[in-house]
Amino acid sequence: MFSLCLNLLDKKYVMAAQRKKKSITDEQIVSLYTDFCLTNGKKPGSVYEFSKLNAFKESDFYKHFSSFESLESDYFSKMFQYTLELLAENEDYAKYDPAQKLTSFYFTFFEMATANRSFVKFLLENGTVPLKNIVKLKQVRLDFLSYVKTVLEAPLKLDNEKIKSLQNKLVAEGAWIQFLSIIGFWLKDTSPNFEKTDIYIEKSVKAAFDMVYNVPVESIIDFGKFIWKEKMGDAFTSK
Repeated sequence: MFSLCLNLLDKKYVMAAQRKKKSITDEQIVSLYTDFCLTNGKKPGSVYEFSKLNAFKESDFYKHFSSFESLESDYFSKMFQYTLELLAENEDYAKYDPAQKLTSFYFTFFEMATANRSFVKFLLENGTVPLKNIVKLKQVRLDFLSYVKTVLEAPLKLDNEKIKSLQNKLVAEGAWIQFLSIIGFWLKDTSPNFEKTDIYIEKSVKAAFDMVYNVPVESIIDFGKFIWKEKMGDAFTSK
């Protein structure tokens, strides 16, 4: 009878301990996933394999992500949101003009990307068809378009709402193309501390604003010269 009571107490203790055990968080899953990918140079074979390797239930993974692809998309989305949070903490940011705000966004985002460069490069360059990896930025694209609409002003004051809406959309989409071009440049940048990416950001933003809001003058020519110089440098140094 005494031993039976002990067994019952042991079972209750185990059950209580299991209830108190914290479930794995999404941050922990992302950290484990990052470590696996960078250590092995490939993704895990399956969610089952990944969860078993790291001693948590497969069902715990699905509480946070539906797949590895959704985890990767969420990774970029969180980078974007954290960038906005950092900008909001800067009291001077609200006083910036549109060009300064966009430049600050790019600097902050790519500073964060640089801190996680190995994994970001793995996500965007891994695979035989790198362009397919752009789908991982699908949510970031929506977030970015929403953001730039609050930052960029329409170049022309129009009364026709349909044309005005189209103009705003074109401005936002143009900014998205610029964002992708900076990502592409940063991925290939081999300069110390990626200082050429900083130059690229400054010159491309200035050139874009001159082209959209002012007469396209020296900044566009200056940006063109910078791109030409970089391309020519690649041509002479590539094998």
